[in-house]
Amino acid sequence: MTESETVVPERPAVPRTAWTRLAVCTAIAALLQADGTIVTVALPSVGSAFDISAHTASWLLTAYFAVYALGLFPGGRLVDRLGPGTVALAGLTLFCAGTLVGALAGSFEALVASRVLQGAGAGLASPAALAGAVSGFPAERRGTALGIWGAASGLSNLVGPLLGGILTEAWGWRANWWALLPLGLLTALSVLRWVRPAAGPEPRERAGEGPGARPSTAAVQGASVVAALTFATMIGTFFLVEQYLQEAVGYGVLEAALAPMVLALCIGAMGPVAGRLTDRFGERMPAVAGFLACAVAFAGYALPGTPLHGPWLLPGGLLLGSGLGLLFPSTSRLALNSVPQRLHGRASSYLSFGRLAGAACGAALAGLAFRDGVTSGHLRTALTGGLLLAVLGAALVLLWFRRPAPADATPN
Repeated sequence: MTESETVVPERPAVPRTAWTRLAVCTAIAALLQADGTIVTVALPSVGSAFDISAHTASWLLTAYFAVYALGLFPGGRLVDRLGPGTVALAGLTLFCAGTLVGALAGSFEALVASRVLQGAGAGLASPAALAGAVSGFPAERRGTALGIWGAASGLSNLVGPLLGGILTEAWGWRANWWALLPLGLLTALSVLRWVRPAAGPEPRERAGEGPGARPSTAAVQGASVVAALTFATMIGTFFLVEQYLQEAVGYGVLEAALAPMVLALCIGAMGPVAGRLTDRFGERMPAVAGFLACAVAFAGYALPGTPLHGPWLLPGGLLLGSGLGLLFPSTSRLALNSVPQRLHGRASSYLSFGRLAGAACGAALAGLAFRDGVTSGHLRTALTGGLLLAVLGAALVLLWFRRPAPADATPN
């Protein structure tokens, strides 16, 4: 077949029910991501209420993320056996129970117990949300679905602290738990109504990746590592900006929380675009472009003399947010399209674990950069580290992500 005779394959149709399931599962993912960050701003108030140190209060974060991570792999296996709807409902039930315990907690120990319950629920619901989001989409259209899913997930990580700041200042720390309860219940009701235990017939897979194909474990693990680098970059940057603006520049809590909104808006706007690009060109190109955009943004602010607050943050924020938005759908699509749908739960658990591990490492590295004080010099050093992480991410994508098949390729 000559180049002029190349036939562009027709895009497979997506049923309306698949879009509905995507919306519900996207809401689950956004809720879980927001819960990981919404209480961060409330920690000083919790410390004052129970007369505990900042270090002790940090157990509210540690308990949630540790139990969340431990629950992912059994959660993924349950998704493959029982279906995303059943497991998501069970996880949200646990999550809502933990949220109610936290809202009524009379001691710090009860508050930690509430975070354990929330983390256990998140460990079940997270892989169910990702597997359910694409359950009605053929492999060729999953990038579009994952672009929407990833945009909402990334946005909620950054919107969480802003919402937490508003709730804490207006009504106190308990308001963070009370606000999550109706959101969790509404999401659970949506699962009951629109996400079925069985997603129907398995969508058409890519060439060589049908139900009988051997799962590509290496591709899933590689995507998980790239997802970890993405979240290390995003959460580390958020931590650095928040700490620097509050402690070195003198911004208030809400004023500092508004600064990352540029990142959030760009991630939200770029996600669906990135999903369509991934469906059209494959995972490699958008992922490399995303990491390179992050690298350029970090390089600009790491240079001595570049202003690190005020309007000068806008250009780099736009570039960094756009780069992060490009990364979400490509990594998820690679992992899910590398295995048959009956293993999507396990693939989703690997991706979620990578994101959690990356977020933890990003926050730890950012904290390490400021161990001797929050200064512009230490911030530039940390940004240089972010540049190196982004370059490493681009190199790994080039090494691990496969090139897209030619347009005239046909299944054997």
